[in-house]
Amino acid sequence: MPPWQERTGESLDIKRKRLLYESRKRGMLENCILLSLFAKQYLNTMSESQLKQYDRLINEPSNDWDIYYWATEAKPTPDVYQGEVMDLLIEFAKNKDMEQRLDAPNLEYLDKNS
Repeated sequence: MPPWQERTGESLDIKRKRLLYESRKRGMLENCILLSLFAKQYLNTMSESQLKQYDRLINEPSNDWDIYYWATEAKPTPDVYQGEVMDLLIEFAKNKDMEQRLDAPNLEYLDKNS
């Protein structure tokens, strides 16, 4: 697998759509659920800087388990991935409201934002 490189020349709308897809299609179910629900809640309000952080966070690590362990604080997050987005993901993963998170969200919510 080639190393991650930041994409250039991509509009924010296209970047959001790509990141939504990449959040839903992970190598493990736990991250499919966690990241797709996180993306549903935060992706449309992220700034360009936050989108870049999120892109790097979900696409640069070669092991999806690392992302899961960082989000659940089972392992310390490397400095390169620390920031606003990682902080949001860690808080989201805590699920303080005890929401039932058993599957990725349906895609109907996308039509409401168009």
